[in-house]
Amino acid sequence: MRFGILGETRAWHDDGTEAPLGGPARRALLALLLLRPGAVVPAERLAGELGQGAQPSAHALQSQVSRLRAALGPEAAIERTGVGYRIVVPADAVDAVRFERLAAEGRAALRDGDAGSAVRLLREALGLWRGPALAGLPDGESAHAAAARLEELRLAALEDRIEGELRLGEHRAAVPELRELSRRHPLRERTAALLMRALSAGGGQAEALLVFEETRRRLAGELGADPSPELAALHRELLAAGPAPSPAAPPAQLTSFVGREREVAGVAALLRTARLVTLTGPGGVGKTRLAVEVAAGADGEVCFAELAALSDGGGLPQALLAALGLRHDGLQLAGGARAPLERLVAALSDRELLLVLDNCEHLIDEAAALAGRLLAACPRLRVLATSREPLAVIGEHVWPVRPLDGAAAVRLFADRAAAAGRGIAADPGLVRRICAALDDLPLAIELAAARLRTLGVRELAARLDDVLGVTARGVRTADERHRTLRSVVAWSWELLSPEEQRAARRFTVFAGGASGRAAREVCGAGGDVLESLADKSLLEVAGDGRVRMLETIRAYGAERLEEAGEGEEARRAHARQLLELARAADAHLLRAEQLDWLPVLGAEHGNLLAALRWAAGAGERALGLRLLAAASAYLWIRGVSASVAPYAIALLSGEPPQDGGLGEEYAICVLHAAAVPAGRELWLRHAAAAGEALAAAWPGDRAGRHPAALLLWMMRNAGERDPGDAFTLVSEQRDCPDPWARALSHYVGGFDALGTGGAAAGEDAFRAAAEGFRETGDRWGLALALDVLAGLASGRGDQAEAIALTDRALTLSGQLGALEDHADFLVNRADYLISGDAAGDGAEDFSAARAGYASAAALARRAGSSSGLAAALRGFGDLALLAGDLAEAEQLYARALERNDPHWVKSLGTQVRILVGLGRVAAARGDRSTAATRYGQAAEAAAVMGPAVPGALRLLGLPAGIAAVLTSG
Repeated sequence: MRFGILGETRAWHDDGTEAPLGGPARRALLALLLLRPGAVVPAERLAGELGQGAQPSAHALQSQVSRLRAALGPEAAIERTGVGYRIVVPADAVDAVRFERLAAEGRAALRDGDAGSAVRLLREALGLWRGPALAGLPDGESAHAAAARLEELRLAALEDRIEGELRLGEHRAAVPELRELSRRHPLRERTAALLMRALSAGGGQAEALLVFEETRRRLAGELGADPSPELAALHRELLAAGPAPSPAAPPAQLTSFVGREREVAGVAALLRTARLVTLTGPGGVGKTRLAVEVAAGADGEVCFAELAALSDGGGLPQALLAALGLRHDGLQLAGGARAPLERLVAALSDRELLLVLDNCEHLIDEAAALAGRLLAACPRLRVLATSREPLAVIGEHVWPVRPLDGAAAVRLFADRAAAAGRGIAADPGLVRRICAALDDLPLAIELAAARLRTLGVRELAARLDDVLGVTARGVRTADERHRTLRSVVAWSWELLSPEEQRAARRFTVFAGGASGRAAREVCGAGGDVLESLADKSLLEVAGDGRVRMLETIRAYGAERLEEAGEGEEARRAHARQLLELARAADAHLLRAEQLDWLPVLGAEHGNLLAALRWAAGAGERALGLRLLAAASAYLWIRGVSASVAPYAIALLSGEPPQDGGLGEEYAICVLHAAAVPAGRELWLRHAAAAGEALAAAWPGDRAGRHPAALLLWMMRNAGERDPGDAFTLVSEQRDCPDPWARALSHYVGGFDALGTGGAAAGEDAFRAAAEGFRETGDRWGLALALDVLAGLASGRGDQAEAIALTDRALTLSGQLGALEDHADFLVNRADYLISGDAAGDGAEDFSAARAGYASAAALARRAGSSSGLAAALRGFGDLALLAGDLAEAEQLYARALERNDPHWVKSLGTQVRILVGLGRVAAARGDRSTAATRYGQAAEAAAVMGPAVPGALRLLGLPAGIAAVLTSG
């Protein structure tokens, strides 16, 4: 749980819902306990604080404690210890504790000179406050002292944050807040000093001196004291301040600066050691604005030279002379008429100056030559350049400017939306989606936010498939290349050579980036061309070596691809390249090398979806079937088969393939289509033909191409009315040349043995399967076998062995990144912990089980597995039932039943447990008729597996208690 005392006392569960604390007495009691989490508070003090001066009542206090326990539930224990009470929660679960920690970390960062980190930490700390500390508490001695202390810490953190912002050059934004603080705390000298510094940094020395004089008078009149030595020293510093620099200053900004505080600090720090720093990045990423902010906070003289308007590099020296304030005849130098470059060198040779060269990309050669010459001749000069590619000068330090992070992008959108006259109160997730579609590029976000003058936020979001159109209306006062996002990208595009343009437009077929090799193959370009595109900010090379393109650039390049008539050819090359990679990986995915190959295909997941989408839409059915089959083991192991289901459904629009040797691929396509409810009808229509095709590919005496399909075929059919053919098909692989298929036959044979030969025979078969999977090196099959063995151990009452086996399975699934299976194992482990036969501390086991169900639910949501989520909800329902909360249990079981897929073998156990749980709820209420109906439904669901009900229950690994309910009901 999370707790808040920085404002009205409140508590929230882990899922974000608020706990109903009740009246002010219980809120006050909780607040007093939370002042020092885990520490014992004497009962006498609690009673006195709650009684507000009345005679303390131990009985009344005990009553309030009991009610508070009920409101908080098991997530926060309130213990009676000695003479008092304590609440057992992690200290960081209390907002006041987090605030103090973050404030201390921010103050330390400020002390160490890291203003960016300090501001971030302090903003996070101050953001925890929702109102006055301990609001609504009776004015007792402890509460009053604690509230006063917290408010003082809040004010100190606020001053620390403002000091950090001033160090980052945010003096203009700080002035209004400092004026208000000074009005509320007129005798606080640190606030006065910060206000004086902010005013002075903005050129308001006279106003800063007036603040000092007003503070001095108040101190003398109310306290009879003089200003502190620090404030007096600041006053003397202001009196000695010199005039402003004469060169062209950075342009004044009309909008707030959002999300680059750390970059400002980083570039400023780099400029203290490097003499040439170039900010690189794609158009619209915010290079100029970052340079402006860095220059505004720089010490000493700054000259800001805007080069965008120059069309000829020959005029560059004269443009710099003008920016320095040295007009055509302005230098009175010996020798008469010197060349502009010589005059620049003479003017800067002994001058300490930061020269900002903004927008160098269209004059890249001339700008590089000029910067190199000036830096060599002027030892005290530093240069900050902005360009879409590096200057490539010796000693250059390149600082890539990235798009905004997600939170900063949303803040920028909200700020600019408000400026457009449309303050937004929209779903933050929707705003985040808009920003992400715009690559979090500041210019794109500003242009899109400006459209809110005529569009609603949802309407804007609905147009995100056309990001260039959404940003097609620009700012009239901006230069031509910055008026729309299209013009920004076009500016960079036109600077490319024909070969670079061809490679860039072909790269747009990649949906999730590409390896260098794949990019070279599909783009038909050498590595030098791709490197040039990266240098010019059209491509990005990530730390893992993958090459990526921003979506905004990709949208523009895709238009150029269609204009060139290369779209179909490039997409076919992309799909074929991906098929080649998937086939190479498939040979290793059920072997020991799988940990090396799964991440390779995981990185290509977006490309896989794009290629399948194209193949399904372009009528490339054979290519689509082959690609889907080659990637199937990866999709099943990682539990992401549902992501390709729409394309599998589209590929099945025609009749089953009659030739071409694609029978096995067709069957795999049917399996993927059945991964979502929308594919149920197709499954029923194609299952028979797909089964025949798979049986032909795997006759038992020779191997097919994709052995994992056998396992999924058995699992999908096990939930159907007649799974016999599927079990027979897999069981017949006992003599197959493929060792993985042989191990699988033992695995399937174990289920048959459970129904006919008993638990011991079944366990022998599953152990043989585990050994077979271990010999092949496959962690996936081994984990599945260990999971069934754990179920059998639980069924015979050995919960310790069941948990140990499940922990081994969890280790393997964690290595594989198998989300669905990992969630399934977590649920099973939690079930074993709360089994009636489990040993250990009951409360501890229940807490661990709750945590296991919660982790499983989170993983199931990530994997998009509704059945996995149903299993976790069923587990929560069991906990509620054991706690006696029938209403909560019934609600959780109902939600689980709604989400569960009864046609999937892994869901059968969940289905049985849900129905049994509902039966138990009805029985506990005395409704025998409903209970009998639910037990009958549970027995019917278990019987789908084929054996009698008790055997089926052992197969599913259900605890003996549940089995007894069914066999007796």
